[in-house]
Amino acid sequence: MVSVPAFLLRRLYVKGTLKNTSQGIEFQLRNRLGSGYAEAMIPITLDGIEVPMHQCFFSVDGELTCFDQVSPGRPFTLALNQDTNVTVADLSLTDEPHTVGMGFRVPGLALLRFDFTDRPTTAKSPPTVPPYPGGLQGNRA
Repeated sequence: MVSVPAFLLRRLYVKGTLKNTSQGIEFQLRNRLGSGYAEAMIPITLDGIEVPMHQCFFSVDGELTCFDQVSPGRPFTLALNQDTNVTVADLSLTDEPHTVGMGFRVPGLALLRFDFTDRPTTAKSPPTVPPYPGGLQGNRA
């Protein structure tokens, strides 16, 4: 069976998108390789520990789907240049780098797996603009 190397699949992950949210952890995938779909998902791993499928979700165009609902009739679709958000419920990450693994079964290909290592991003405050020296003054007639 044909396979796609993990180093190519790793390019699906959008670097810097791993983060903690109020629901759990989240990261983003963007397919730059070519359109495709999976008929089954493999549980996500976090630092080598498998996460139950019922805690793993993906969202495309606002439609949330649990990993365990993916089937040949309801595939996990990775359209070209489209963003997919992946959420793992009820988990949180510490500030150090973590390795996240995921995989899926694609018709005509072998079971595809990849992982990535990244540090969770933190919310940053918007930049502050120092006040204009002497204040702003308009033209006075």
